[in-house]
Amino acid sequence: MSLLNILRYPDARLHKVAKPVSVFDGRLAKLVADMAETMYDAPGVGLAASQVDVHEQLIIIDTSETKNTLQIFINPTIVWTSADIELYEEGCLSVPGVYDGVERHTGVKVSALDLLGKPFELAADGLLAVCIQHEMDHLLGKVFVDYLSPLKRNRIKARMVKEIRGLERAALLRTQGRRY
Repeated sequence: MSLLNILRYPDARLHKVAKPVSVFDGRLAKLVADMAETMYDAPGVGLAASQVDVHEQLIIIDTSETKNTLQIFINPTIVWTSADIELYEEGCLSVPGVYDGVERHTGVKVSALDLLGKPFELAADGLLAVCIQHEMDHLLGKVFVDYLSPLKRNRIKARMVKEIRGLERAALLRTQGRRY
């Protein structure tokens, strides 16, 4: 297993729509294992393949306290949503350090395939329902900040660009043997 690079907002690749998974093989199993290691290391509770620059319909989630209940959703589709909507405070591994309110359905039912390609359905509420909706947005090329006002979104974008430039500059200085 290895850690994968998580794309950071406003990277344009985060807005690419994912394609369905059609081959269930060792490559897919390795991708899931690498994504899980990356998500737990970050640390996060969910990760979409799109966030690691693999534009396939795959999300993983683990909302457990013990971080030992990994759930894998391949080619997920939301087949039912509750009528109730609530404002949830969300964050994202692709937008580190930023949290804001997003309205989400309080319950969902998702249809998906497991790692072996077998279909299943899962009803979820609370944090799991929010995570499913959040991660499935990534597969559609949407980041949670897209739900925010243009003013907030532009401020976040400017902040992320500044942070990325700082990280790139620090990496360049390290490769030149300088300390900062």
